[in-house]
Amino acid sequence: MKKTYSIPDDRFYSLNDLLINQQRFAMRALKGIRKKDRAKLKKNLIVAFSWMMTISGRLHIDIEKITLKRFPFACSYCGEAPCKCQKNYKEKKKIKSESSRENKPLNLVDMQEMFEAIYPSRRRTLEEAGIHLAEEIGELGEAILYYFGEHKKRQFEQIEIEIADYVSCIFGIANSANINMALEFSKMFKKGCQVCHKIPCNCNFSFVSKYQS
Repeated sequence: MKKTYSIPDDRFYSLNDLLINQQRFAMRALKGIRKKDRAKLKKNLIVAFSWMMTISGRLHIDIEKITLKRFPFACSYCGEAPCKCQKNYKEKKKIKSESSRENKPLNLVDMQEMFEAIYPSRRRTLEEAGIHLAEEIGELGEAILYYFGEHKKRQFEQIEIEIADYVSCIFGIANSANINMALEFSKMFKKGCQVCHKIPCNCNFSFVSKYQS
């Protein structure tokens, strides 16, 4: 993503522009759930995640690092895998723990398997997974707006938390819809940009702003 999009995105887009594009493609993925259109869901989920990577790159946030800090092979609240929050809702509390495992996920396949182990897809419907993503989209937008209003460290740390939660929801939908994220990424971006097939991307601003996935 960095090799393909960082140069044109830095030239064409503000952070708010990147956020809006992430939101519009994520919402199209959710529309795919509502319409039971798996192809629409799959394509837009991948594109939305790619915009999220660009946002993280702009903010110099390591997605892998913050995701594993937030989800150290366990739920970020109950500290269990699989998650037991619903079972022990009254005792639910936030856990701040680091992973005790020596081996961290090496790729998207490992990351997707980790989230399936923490939040088994059999426990929820695809629609429920979609609603959770919609919640995180709003919370991430709020976190970014708050940070750029006051530029406080704790606000930036909240952005990191929300990005990690967003990642967990993306994989949650992928697991519920039986979408192999690594495979679909390799297909979509095997020649660079999914549209112009160049590295770096050579699409102009006007085209991207109107592009419908």
